[in-house]
Amino acid sequence: MRSATVTPEGSRIRWVEVPGQEPPRVYVHGLGATSPDYFAEVAVHPLLAGRRSLLVDLLGHGISDRPTEFDYTLESHADALATALTGAGVAGAELVAHSMGGSVAIVLAARHPRLVSRLVVVDGNLDPIPPAHGSAGSSGIAAYSEEEFLAGGWEEVRDRAGSLWWSTMRLAGREALHRSAVHLTRGTVPTMRELLLDLRIPRTYLLPEADGPLPGTDALTEAGVAVVPVPDCGHNIMLDNPEGFAHATAEALADGSQR
Repeated sequence: MRSATVTPEGSRIRWVEVPGQEPPRVYVHGLGATSPDYFAEVAVHPLLAGRRSLLVDLLGHGISDRPTEFDYTLESHADALATALTGAGVAGAELVAHSMGGSVAIVLAARHPRLVSRLVVVDGNLDPIPPAHGSAGSSGIAAYSEEEFLAGGWEEVRDRAGSLWWSTMRLAGREALHRSAVHLTRGTVPTMRELLLDLRIPRTYLLPEADGPLPGTDALTEAGVAVVPVPDCGHNIMLDNPEGFAHATAEALADGSQR
């Protein structure tokens, strides 16, 4: 395990690193998840192995610190991640990022372009979404005020989340989980979609085939974003269909895939 200090107060981001060739590959998890749990199997898949790989936990999640003074906006997550990657000697990385991590990765690529050479967004949030009471996802968490969530709302979310998600969500700081969900549902200005459209690096968006066409696919494709459906999976593509995920990601990161 490795780490870097990323806030003035001394909070640290931690990651598991697999040695290999440069340029490095960075894996970033979603809300309430951790990168080692979600990406370990695919990171060493024969189609993806051999690269220096950093399985990073964002602040507030997994093995990283859970500062209560941190605001957990997508921009702050991205800046903290940039500090960690810079401390790790990373530049021109290939980012593979799931769900909320995909949103953070888009913001990272826009704000710190020297750090990112290619981007694979795995069913990530591209647009703001309204809070929704009763949902198990970010919209359900964001429907609580922070006071309500800390006072017992987190227990209701726990009961809706299911055992897989809760197994990693329970490691997250409760303030971190709530604030991250709130800012994910609010999105960014410009939106994550607009930032993704404007990036000038190879970009791929993976989604479950069963979800049907991704809204705005034509505009994404016209801007050079490859939109790739993956069969036999739900939102957690790398867990549900690791073979399909590895094939799609390897193709997205192939040297000839300039877009």
